[in-house]
Amino acid sequence: MSSTRDIDALIDLMARLPGLGPRSARRAVLHLIRKRALLLGPLARQMQLVADTARECLNCGNIGTADVCDICSSAKRATGELCVVEDVADLWAMERSGVFKGRYHVLGGTLSALDAVGPEELRIPKLMDRVESEAVTEVILALNATVDGQTTAHYIADQLESRVRVTSLAQGVPIGGELDYLDDGTISAALRARKEV
Repeated sequence: MSSTRDIDALIDLMARLPGLGPRSARRAVLHLIRKRALLLGPLARQMQLVADTARECLNCGNIGTADVCDICSSAKRATGELCVVEDVADLWAMERSGVFKGRYHVLGGTLSALDAVGPEELRIPKLMDRVESEAVTEVILALNATVDGQTTAHYIADQLESRVRVTSLAQGVPIGGELDYLDDGTISAALRARKEV
C-alpha cells in the first residue's frame, strides 16, 4: 500500500480542474501541504461549505448560496435591462467590470444542431417568461462571437422582435489591440461597427 495514496488522489482531482495539468496540480498540492495551517485547512473547510450551500439561482441561473441570488433580489438592479449570457463565468466577467447595473439571465449554453441542443435544453423559455413578468425594456445579448453564439443571439432576437428592445455588445478592435495581431473576423466586425469620432 502506497504511503502517498491520499496525496496522489488529491493531485489527480486537482489535475481535473480547468487550467491545471498533472504537473501544475502536483505543485499546487505540494504548496498546500507545506502551508497546511494557512491554506490547506481553511481551503478544505471553505470547499465543504460551498459544496453544502452552493446552488443555482431559480430566477437567473447564477451561482450563489440562496435560492435567489443577490443580483436578482436587489431592488437597485431592477433597471429594466436584462443581460443574457452563455454561462455563469460570463456573468462573473461582466460583474468584474462594474459597469452593468441591471440583471442577468444565464442560458446554460448555446444552440447547437450538431450537439442536439435546442431552445428547450437551454433557459430560453424562462427568458421569454422573465421578459413578460419583470417589465424588461431592453435585452442585451452578451453571447460569445462564435457560430453557435451568434446563432443563439439571432434566435433570441427573432423571438423577442417587437416585444422589447434587443441589443448586443459591440464587437471589434479591443482596447490596446494592434491591427496586425487581429484576425479577419474581428477586423471585419470592427469596420461594420465603426462610429463617428
